[in-house]
Amino acid sequence: MDMAPNPVPSMEINTEGKILWVSANPESQVGEILRAMEGTPADHVASSLECYEAVRTGSYCAIVAEFPLPGCSPDELLEEVQRVDSSLPVLIFDAQGGFSDVVRLTKAGAQHFFGAGFDPDEFTRQIDEVRGLRSLSGSTPAWRKFLVGNSSAMDHVFRIVDLVGQRRCTVLLSGETGTGKEVVARAIHASSGRSRLPMVTFNCAALPENLLEAELFGHVKGAFTGAANHRVGRFEQAHGSTIFLDEIAEMPLDLQAKLLRVLQEREFQRIGSSETIRVDVRIIAASNTDLGMRVDEGRFREDLFYRLNVVPIRVPPLRERLTDIPALVDHLVKKICRSEDIPIKQISQQTLWRLSEHHWPGNVRQLENSLEMAVALSGARSVLLPSDFPLQAAAKVITSASAPGAPRIAVPDHGLDFAHIVGEFERSILMQALEKTSGNKKQAADMLGLKRTTLAAKLRTFEAA
Repeated sequence: MDMAPNPVPSMEINTEGKILWVSANPESQVGEILRAMEGTPADHVASSLECYEAVRTGSYCAIVAEFPLPGCSPDELLEEVQRVDSSLPVLIFDAQGGFSDVVRLTKAGAQHFFGAGFDPDEFTRQIDEVRGLRSLSGSTPAWRKFLVGNSSAMDHVFRIVDLVGQRRCTVLLSGETGTGKEVVARAIHASSGRSRLPMVTFNCAALPENLLEAELFGHVKGAFTGAANHRVGRFEQAHGSTIFLDEIAEMPLDLQAKLLRVLQEREFQRIGSSETIRVDVRIIAASNTDLGMRVDEGRFREDLFYRLNVVPIRVPPLRERLTDIPALVDHLVKKICRSEDIPIKQISQQTLWRLSEHHWPGNVRQLENSLEMAVALSGARSVLLPSDFPLQAAAKVITSASAPGAPRIAVPDHGLDFAHIVGEFERSILMQALEKTSGNKKQAADMLGLKRTTLAAKLRTFEAA
């Protein structure tokens, strides 16, 4: 049985960003690592009662608890800490613990469990993460590592992620292809208490309609032809975590009804089974098309749209956040070079200028692909040059003061590709008309005052380019 706690001389009321380290062995390996970690102050207590008192009187970003502790089990300490502060991350060490302890304690709310195979690097990473998530002292939260840039266009996204991260509410991400909707989803997941489990991702357009339901909800053996084994679906895999449903607009109507039930009741049945499975899942959906328009067209359920659109976040296209390009380029080049296991390449100022002038219709994904190609084309050279990027010269469209309705091109000093610019104008106009007419070429041609054969010929030209 623990005795009454002794005063903790190093304890302070204002201890944001500090670790509370609970250990009966102050000379342990964990203690050595905590003392060696730069910028990670830790208060040490030797018993569970001292821990509870410290949590009540201080403010900490995480608890690191080493077992065995006299008169206290990991389950008891976790339960008592959560009673005082349910959002406080708890990292547990127990060299005698097994896999069943990992499952039980993480389900009960432990941030991480370290057993006999203690990995100091993973411990250090976990400490960095919880300090970022909880610190109020001005340091960058851990989820911000997913989102690069500081433009005003992204500021709204940052603020909403920060506000909704710890909530359970459903989020609907909208934005063009390649803007980074999945990256925003990962940031939301990382900012939540569910981040101790991996986020489950699923692309609703990736499978034929007859396979989607089995993939999402699972099936039992013999449920249909080819169901040779029992299968756990994505929703069941995401229990206690987050599921990201990309391209949600492509989900068939009959499956939308089943998804609506999961959103409303948090339960479903596997194909071929009458057993009801309850899940605790946070849903983040994404679409690169206007779901409201899909509802008007009768291609998306209105009730499902409102269930998904609880917290809408629009991810801006790259052309609206051009000031983020230097930071994005730096981040992506480092990522590419590390994946290729080569020295980090530098970017010349002229190259950055050229990348910042480009329109980037494919958004961040196109930028990353262009950088990956440039790294390959640069060979052993340590600096990326404009010649490594075979991009068409950019031009800005502005309105003439003398003719407000007429577009005027601002020609860069280094010139531009006339045919390409005119072609891009034509392509943009045709695509807008086709989108407004839901792909009806005759209606689009009428809208633009063209013959249908002329529009079809131009489309064939663009497809062949």
